[in-house]
Amino acid sequence: MARKYTVVGSNLTVAGATTLAFIRPPASGLKEIKITKVEVSFSDNATSAQTRVQLVTQVTAFPTSTAATPQPLDLGQPVSLIVGGTAGAAGTAGINASVEGAGSKTVRYEAAFNNLNGWLWVPTVEGEITLPVNSASGFGVYLPAAPATLTGWSVSVEFEEV
Repeated sequence: MARKYTVVGSNLTVAGATTLAFIRPPASGLKEIKITKVEVSFSDNATSAQTRVQLVTQVTAFPTSTAATPQPLDLGQPVSLIVGGTAGAAGTAGINASVEGAGSKTVRYEAAFNNLNGWLWVPTVEGEITLPVNSASGFGVYLPAAPATLTGWSVSVEFEEV
């Protein structure tokens, strides 16, 4: 049975075009991870602006992030096989990249949203982004252009370990 976890970044100050969250599957112990929900929101002011967001996979030369330990959505389940990490190593998660890394990003989904409303992505089962165990790629939530205001950003990524 799949176990569900979330990686959260709250009230982040971004450095411009930024990976808000990055998750890479572990080298073993699972079949895959499935990204089942992503939310991006903004809280710093009441000025309306459009913001672009991309859901990406990235290979090698990963972002340098702040470590973020996935939290279980069911408090009775075991801890995630993915741990907090800063460099995109296998089996790690991070938030708010300070350096993007030179690895190639492949856009899997793109949208633009009004920052006052925030953005919620809940795919159909057929639209879930899946990364196999021991994948050379990681999953990222990426702002491809610097937002008008750099402070007050939050991100949540829900995923399943299968």
